[in-house]
Amino acid sequence: MQGDLLRLLNWCEKENLEPEQAGYRDMIGYVKYLQQRKVKQRTVQIYLGSIKHYYNWLVKRGIREDNPLRNIEIKGIKRKLLYDIIKMNELENLYHRFEIPEQDEKKQNQNWYQLQQLTAKRNKAMLGLMIWQGITTTELQKLTTSELKLREGNIEIPGGKRSNPRTLKLEAHQVLDLMEYNLETRKALLAKSGKETDKLFVTSGKGNNRLTGAISYLIEKLNKLNPRITSTNQIRASVITHWLKLYNLRKTQYMAGHRYVSSTESYLVNDLDDLSEDISKYHPF
Repeated sequence: MQGDLLRLLNWCEKENLEPEQAGYRDMIGYVKYLQQRKVKQRTVQIYLGSIKHYYNWLVKRGIREDNPLRNIEIKGIKRKLLYDIIKMNELENLYHRFEIPEQDEKKQNQNWYQLQQLTAKRNKAMLGLMIWQGITTTELQKLTTSELKLREGNIEIPGGKRSNPRTLKLEAHQVLDLMEYNLETRKALLAKSGKETDKLFVTSGKGNNRLTGAISYLIEKLNKLNPRITSTNQIRASVITHWLKLYNLRKTQYMAGHRYVSSTESYLVNDLDDLSEDISKYHPF
């Protein structure tokens, strides 16, 4: 993000342009300059995403009236959705606030209350893998018990048609919950369903393992705890954006299971937290 802005400022200096006065034609010239230097279309889009926010910052502060990049889009690539990024401490707070209902022997329909407790424990175990390992819903549904390595303190996530395999460390916060789920909760859910499977995450239903519905219900519960939470994709995007602040692109690519580094780069457009600070630091007014 900081580098994208400095790159524009250096170009403006060479072209004898004041960046805060640059217009639409100037921005077209900058795009052509990047393309002449063989910068990939996806990377150009990332650069422009940062610069758009720079000009939005100028407009917001009354320094200019419009954003010269407002109508400029890079053709030939799939547009990447910008997510409302949730900070890691907020995600971790969600995990710790996720309640497991306690059984009350005085209440009627004990079977129903027991099932609510079992599914909540399963959902919390899944949530932990979303938050600390950035796991996808498809991967959650494919995981088997043999891939959970509690003794080693890690989990093996198999690759798929669009993802690479990886082995990720489990966090101390989640190990006990995963252990209880695997040794007790999962067996209880399977007993209720009458099924036999090596899948790690299971439901109590007697038909197909409808984990998709369980994940949707989990998101609904999280939304009540934090209304900004809208989807599992948003959680994963938040996690990958957090990783990009801690690790280099290649390590983040491995942890996310991306086949191509360009897939990891596309998440850079979500990292806007420090943009105003960067602008003030490198382009004070």
